[in-house]
Amino acid sequence: MAALFTRSALRAATAQTPRLAFPKATLSPAMRWSAASAKQPLSRRFLATSSSIPVEQPRLRLGSEAPNFQAKTTHGDIDFHSWLGGSWAILFSHPADFTPVCTTELGAFARLAPEFARRGVKLIGLSADDLPSHERWIPDINDVSSTNLEFPIIADADRRVAFLYDMVDAQDLTNIDQKGIAFTIRSVFVIDPNKKIRLTMMYPASTGRNTAEVLRVIDSLQTVDKKGVATPIDWTAGEDVIVPPSVSTEDAKKKFGNVREVKPYLRYTKA
Repeated sequence: MAALFTRSALRAATAQTPRLAFPKATLSPAMRWSAASAKQPLSRRFLATSSSIPVEQPRLRLGSEAPNFQAKTTHGDIDFHSWLGGSWAILFSHPADFTPVCTTELGAFARLAPEFARRGVKLIGLSADDLPSHERWIPDINDVSSTNLEFPIIADADRRVAFLYDMVDAQDLTNIDQKGIAFTIRSVFVIDPNKKIRLTMMYPASTGRNTAEVLRVIDSLQTVDKKGVATPIDWTAGEDVIVPPSVSTEDAKKKFGNVREVKPYLRYTKA
């Protein structure tokens, strides 16, 4: 009985105790974004939206359809899928305008643009600044690399496309700009005529890419699609290719002619 009385008295005393009012905390945009993100499962984190609330992020695997988007570019407004048409394309990102590594990279892609065009490949860059900044930057790129950059560059100051394509990493989520938005890393997406992602490369902001390697993998993917083969380590166009394990040696000889067998599972032929 005494215990019951004590609990009843405690409840009554608690009900009469006034609640303390605390001022509402004010969070910075970056803190609000981080707090909202922390409540989400990993598969739903780190996708920026107009309201800064994370939403479901597409899982971009090899063979996935490249997500569509609308954006402003140095060649005007585009719908990405419409711009792709039925071509191969390379979408590659940059952390910011007027930065040293980005300037050298865009110049290198511009110099190789005729080689990509010869293979039916469209180029489109992305940098996490606005369109006027891109327009001012292009003369520097041309001057540094003695080239004439003619492919479009996407203006992605709000990182909409960068987050859509997951062009950020965990480390760079703490490396934010004055707007509280993570900087973009160096991503490469190779997209085929069916708008499927066929190959991706991701580099930290501090490491420049190898444009010759991007061109090499285009040669490999197109050869694989056309010939039904595989390409070995360090392969370049014109070198011997590998007969896939799914094709017997007898069938390979009928299809390709000469087949050089190193091991029963490793056979070379001409492309």
